[in-house]
Amino acid sequence: MPWAPATPLPQRRKWPFFAFGLLVYLLLTAAVLLWYQDDVEQMAWMDREVFNHKIINQYQLSDNISQDMVIQRLGTPDITAAVQHDNAVYQLLYYRTHRNAADGITTTDECTALLFKQRRLLAKGDAAVQQYAAVSIDDN
Repeated sequence: MPWAPATPLPQRRKWPFFAFGLLVYLLLTAAVLLWYQDDVEQMAWMDREVFNHKIINQYQLSDNISQDMVIQRLGTPDITAAVQHDNAVYQLLYYRTHRNAADGITTTDECTALLFKQRRLLAKGDAAVQQYAAVSIDDN
């Protein structure tokens, strides 16, 4: 008897294997997206700017966010300033969120500011810069 090719599986028996494979793929993809932390130190500068902007916009002043939490999530700030006023330490951290000039230098106008009082988030953006300036002037 001549050789005959093996008969393929009926169509209905292929679907469980396909469905199982698709389910495993979706579960693995969801696990990576939900639990994998971005490493800001490994990001290209353009990706880091977008990442910083996205995370900073999510911060709410009512959430009692600590300075350590911010540094752990966003990494080392690009520019910092600090002053002590009335036995409280005010720290202004600048994270780059956009680029104005392609000069290789990060300036405060290319950053979003976060103001911390006693290591707790007090203000962000222009309000943070204004409050820090007011405390700094009062301190002098």
